[in-house]
Amino acid sequence: MIEMTLREIADVVGGTLHDVPDPGVRVTGSVEFDSRRIGSGDLFLALPGERSDGHDWAAAAVEAGAVAVLAARPVGVPAIVVAPDPGSVPSSSVALAGDSDGSGAAVLAALAALARASVQRLTAAGTLTVVGVTGSSGKTSTKDLLAAVLAPLGPVVAPPGSFNNELGHPWTALRADADTRFLVLEMSARGPGHIAALARVAPPTIGVVLNVGTAHLGEFGSREAIAKTKGELVEALPSSGLAVLNADDPQVAAMSTRTTARVVAVGQSDTADVRATDIRLDDQARPGFTLHTPAGSTPIQLAVHGEHQVGNALSAVAVALECGADLDTIAASLSGARAASARRMDVRTTAAGVTVVNDSYNANPDSVRAALKALVTMSRAGDKPRRSWAVLGEMGELGEESVVEHDRIGRLAVRLDVHRLVVVGTGRPSRAMHQGAVMEGSWGEESILVPDIGAAIALLDDEVEAGDVVLVKASKSVGLWEVAEHLITSEPSSGRRGSTEAVE
Repeated sequence: MIEMTLREIADVVGGTLHDVPDPGVRVTGSVEFDSRRIGSGDLFLALPGERSDGHDWAAAAVEAGAVAVLAARPVGVPAIVVAPDPGSVPSSSVALAGDSDGSGAAVLAALAALARASVQRLTAAGTLTVVGVTGSSGKTSTKDLLAAVLAPLGPVVAPPGSFNNELGHPWTALRADADTRFLVLEMSARGPGHIAALARVAPPTIGVVLNVGTAHLGEFGSREAIAKTKGELVEALPSSGLAVLNADDPQVAAMSTRTTARVVAVGQSDTADVRATDIRLDDQARPGFTLHTPAGSTPIQLAVHGEHQVGNALSAVAVALECGADLDTIAASLSGARAASARRMDVRTTAAGVTVVNDSYNANPDSVRAALKALVTMSRAGDKPRRSWAVLGEMGELGEESVVEHDRIGRLAVRLDVHRLVVVGTGRPSRAMHQGAVMEGSWGEESILVPDIGAAIALLDDEVEAGDVVLVKASKSVGLWEVAEHLITSEPSSGRRGSTEAVE
């Protein structure tokens, strides 16, 4: 963030100073909500948590170097206190355990106000371009690609992992300072108005909408409601801004009527301004294609995995061109860009020859379909086909469509001829996925339902062999990355597995 005095911060967030000997002391570092990450000159954010209340760690944060604490009550050390007033705070997609009195909501609102003030000063100075990315799937992968293609043009701030809600969004925005040229922000939502609220925190000049799928269908109720909310991003753009829209998704393409900004369409459609043709996949499902743009055409080879990455890359190309990058630089940046966020299409091969595709951070029907297709491509490449394993868990937040969507995934695994489907969990959605696979074909024991992660690990230890390709994917709440990490880090069993290295 830009440097501010405690008095300035209090004025911005509507707070009062408590136990502050000198209101002119400046915050010269970052804003942190984890007291273990505090450094000299930082501002500590006191939030209620599932196990403890950040207010209880205020003194420790100041002792570690924090200038002050942004809190909902006096804490006995220098603090900017904002009064809890839940009625004045918009509904949030952040669930703050223990926030019974609205203190967490008040501190989050203050954080948003502080981020907005910092970003506004940077954009007014003409030094910062804010890029917002939304979509039902692919936000994190696209954010990573955007950071890669913009880096040659100047310093980039982008969120680690999926910091894309009312806490992670302003926290990331406050990472931008006077040296930052580009601020790339993911924008997630679990209900109408959430993306509009995030856009007010850090107003974007470039907005990217990737797709409208079924993620969070349970919260929204319909794809139409999802499309309406995703479109809040393009509605927030200024007339001097740019909307990058997926021409291959009709609901996204239709958003062109909802913005006064200039529109660039991307995709495989003939109507796309930035287009991909001649798409091909190598033996690790890494796409190559011919890129066509108003600035010319060039071959592109991606280092990330899955055909779905083509659309993500095209969006990154459109933004980079808008910001002044040339095609040669873009092509070079994309060829070197790898997954920067953990547990997302992270492909590793053990010394014993087992390929593990760890895509376990999260899951929705669209991303699972894409991952299954990448799995099959990997297993069939080369002179000798390999056995493919799909270890899948529940996809959350699908509402009334949950059973149907899980059934569809099970059936798709059969149609794609995945060698073995291992469904983890005993809930109704998991059973529906397994039953869908069984009903789709004569699989018999080729689809198996196991009760928990331990059972999945035991099965894989017994049956996975050298040369096999194993996909691990589920919603974050399932914690299925334990399976992937076991496969990657465990000692060889009967000589099957060993140490790992990232696939290049």
